Amino acid sequence: MDAIDRALLAELQRDATQSYAALGGTVGLSAGAAHERVRKLRERGVIRRTAAEVDPAEVGAGLLAFVTVESTSWMGDTAAAFAAHPEILEAHVVAGSASVLVKVRTATTEQLQDVLRRIHAIDGVNGTRATIVLETLLDRPVSPHTPGRP
Repeated sequence: MDAIDRALLAELQRDATQSYAALGGTVGLSAGAAHERVRKLRERGVIRRTAAEVDPAEVGAGLLAFVTVESTSWMGDTAAAFAAHPEILEAHVVAGSASVLVKVRTATTEQLQDVLRRIHAIDGVNGTRATIVLETLLDRPVSPHTPGRP
């Protein structure tokens, strides 16, 4: 991946709706060349998907919580169990005192409590600890210009 690919990725993260002509103009390519590079980035899996960023509060999911899940067994095979709950946006097997870290969005604390009950029903889970987010100070996508990368 070269500097132009990285610039294309940064531009797409800023605004994925722009035309290939505008995208190419920003990074010094023709529309066709920009389109071809983006196509190759998709084929290689660098661009996994293109999505709209939705305001969670506007769709009834304004409460954000991170939940650590304690377990009695390896949780690496439980992705489907976590994915079965639409309020769970992310689930990560982690090192440390917890086994899994889960990102949850709901409208109310009562709904969060219901999600916690359902997490407790997953085989191997023996505890949870929820942290409710009061304010998000920083939330950004991964940078294509990550330090340490060529």
